[in-house]
Amino acid sequence: MFETLKQAFKVKEIRIKIWITLALLLVYRLGCYIPVPGVGTSLIASDTVNSLSYLNIMNMMTGGSLQTGTLFAMGIGPYINSSIIIQLLAVAIPSLERLSKQGEEGRKKISQYTRYLTIILAVIQATGILLNYSDTLVAADNQTPLANMLFGQEWLAYVVVILFFTAGTTITMWIGERITDYGVSNGISLLIFAGIISSAGQALIPMIGNIWATDGSNLNNFWKLIFMLVAIIVVFVCIVTVELAERKIPVQYAKQIRGQKMYGGQSTVIPIKVNSNGVLPLIFAFSILSFPELIMTLFGWSNSDFGIWWAQWMGTSSWLYMVILSLLIIFFAYFYTSIQFNPEDISKSIQQNGGFIMGIRPGKPTAQYLKKISGRITLFGAIFLAFIALVPSIVFKAIDPTSYSVFTATGMLIVVSVAIEFNTALQSQIMMKNYKGFLK
Repeated sequence: MFETLKQAFKVKEIRIKIWITLALLLVYRLGCYIPVPGVGTSLIASDTVNSLSYLNIMNMMTGGSLQTGTLFAMGIGPYINSSIIIQLLAVAIPSLERLSKQGEEGRKKISQYTRYLTIILAVIQATGILLNYSDTLVAADNQTPLANMLFGQEWLAYVVVILFFTAGTTITMWIGERITDYGVSNGISLLIFAGIISSAGQALIPMIGNIWATDGSNLNNFWKLIFMLVAIIVVFVCIVTVELAERKIPVQYAKQIRGQKMYGGQSTVIPIKVNSNGVLPLIFAFSILSFPELIMTLFGWSNSDFGIWWAQWMGTSSWLYMVILSLLIIFFAYFYTSIQFNPEDISKSIQQNGGFIMGIRPGKPTAQYLKKISGRITLFGAIFLAFIALVPSIVFKAIDPTSYSVFTATGMLIVVSVAIEFNTALQSQIMMKNYKGFLK
C-alpha cells in the first residue's frame, strides 16, 4: 500500500485527488468538534454509551461526536441505514428493481430517494436521542437552559437542536458524495474510516499516557498497552487474510472459427471471495438485536419487567446473546449472498459465451456446482464473522475493560475493508493513467 501511495503522488491528477480527499476529511473532523447551541459538553454519559450496543457503534463511527453532542453527532449513520433500506426495498418492490437496472438515470433517482429517506431518518433519530437525553439540553456554559433563550418555549429548543443534528447529517452526506466525485475511493466509507480511527486514537492516547503514572501502576499499564497492541495486530492480520482470500474456479472457453479467424480457447477464473459480504451481516445482526433495546430506551421501558429480563439475558456478555448473534450473522451472510451471487445467471453467461468448467457439464449442473461452492465458502465466511464478532471483544475486555468497546469487530472489519478498497482505487487510477499515457 505504501508503494501504491508513492506511485500515486508522482501523478499530478491523482495527487490532487488525494489532497482533495484529505481536505474534505479534515473538514469533516473539524465539524465533529463544532458545538450545537443548547447542548452541553456531554450529550450522553459514557456508561450509557458503553452499555447500549447501538449507541456504542454509532459513537465509534462518529469518532465520539455522538457522546459530546456536536454538529456531526449522528454522522453518516442515517445515510447508511437509508441505503440498506433502499437496497432491501429494491429486491422486494418491482418498480424499484426496474429503476435500479435503468443505468445511470435510474441510479440517480435511487440516490435521490436515498437522500430523502436519510433526512427523514435523521429527524427521527435526533428526536429519539433528545427525548431520552433531554436533561443535557442546556447552554454551552451549563447554566442557561436553551428554552429560556428562546422565549421560554421548550418545544422550540427541541426543534432547534433537531435541525442542527439533521443539518449535520446532511452536510456529512454531502462531504461523502464530494469525496466520491472528486477524490479517491468511496467517500461514505472514508468518513466511517476516519471516525473509527479517531475513536481508536482517543482510546490509545490515555493508555500511552498511563505508562508514566506516578501511582506505581506504570509497569502494569505498560504491559496492558503491549498486550492490547499485540491483540489488535493479530486480529487485523486475521481479518486481512480472510478479506483477501478467494476461491478461483477455472473456466475454459472453447475455440470457435469464424471465417478465417479463430476465437476463444483461453482460460479464465471466477473469483469467489471468502467474505464477499464484508461487514453487512454484522451490521444487520447487531441492528436486529439492538432494536428492542432502542425501543425500550426511547419509551422509557428499561426498568419494566421485560427490560430487566432483556438486560439480564440479552446483554452483550450473556451466552444467549452470543448464540443468537452468531445465528443471525450466519443467516444474513447467506441472505446477502443469495442477493449478490446468482449461480443460474453466471452459468447461463458462461454457456452463452462457449465456456465450461472442467469436469462439469454446462447449464444446470454448472449452476448447481457454483451454488454448492458458494454455500461452502459463505459458511466459512459467516463462521469467521461470528468468531470475529465475539472473541476479540472478550479478549480486549479482559485486557482493558475501560476501552474495549472502541475496538469492536464491526469497526476493525470496516477499517480493513475501506483500506483495501482505497488501495484498489488508487491502483486502478494509476493503471488508467498509464494506459492513457500509452495511447498518447
